[in-house]
Amino acid sequence: MTVASDRKALLTGGASGFGLEIARRLVGAQARVAILDVDRDRLAQAAELLGPEVLTLDGDVRSPEAVREAVGRAARALGGLDTLINSAGVIHIKPLGEVTEPEWDLTLDVNLKGAFLTAQAAAPYLRASGRGRIVSIASDAGKRGFAWIQAYSASKFGLVGLTESLAVELAPDQVTVNCVCPVGCPTTEMGKGVLAWKVQTTGRSSDEVAAAAARTNPLGRNATEADVAEAVLWFVSDEAAFVTGVALDVDGGAHLGFMPGA
Repeated sequence: MTVASDRKALLTGGASGFGLEIARRLVGAQARVAILDVDRDRLAQAAELLGPEVLTLDGDVRSPEAVREAVGRAARALGGLDTLINSAGVIHIKPLGEVTEPEWDLTLDVNLKGAFLTAQAAAPYLRASGRGRIVSIASDAGKRGFAWIQAYSASKFGLVGLTESLAVELAPDQVTVNCVCPVGCPTTEMGKGVLAWKVQTTGRSSDEVAAAAARTNPLGRNATEADVAEAVLWFVSDEAAFVTGVALDVDGGAHLGFMPGA
């Protein structure tokens, strides 16, 4: 897999989880990297991990002004922009009757509107590069519904749709647009939160909950940050130049059917 060493990449949600791992691997491939995150403490920690050459940007993907400023700053600092990774995301877990409008709005605004705003702001740079890439972190919940995560699932289904729409619109300028759909990863910040909720709800230990989740995947283990990062970097690579509009399952086969009663 060949990730061009002169890639110029902006990652949202780049200070933790999937975003941070993807940024780390892009830096390792000698790409020029900027990360955008709303959490200043995590940005500082990410800067220490990734090194001084990485541009850290403090901003909220829900804000059109903040997104435009961040994209502009990244393009100026990196000498252009040809790669956008949308990794910013939030989740809440509640039964339908307890979900508040602010909770719904926050989830849709970060997970879906944020991806739209960053793609909109970055598109002129990606088009001008002649080799643009957009890769978004969707979810298995963007392909099948799960109880108690209505807003999250709606946002991720929407992200898959946004991916397909942008793939068609940006294709004439050789910009590819794809997303990955991972199952839960218990080591990301979001994954840790979901794991804690399951522990509290079931009364089982975190190891028991994680093992039970792994058994729902035919490959018998949970996703890791590395699994998702490798898939994202393939979409960024030269080998994937003719692949666009794809929502790739990174789920150990969880989308496949089990034998009933087995």
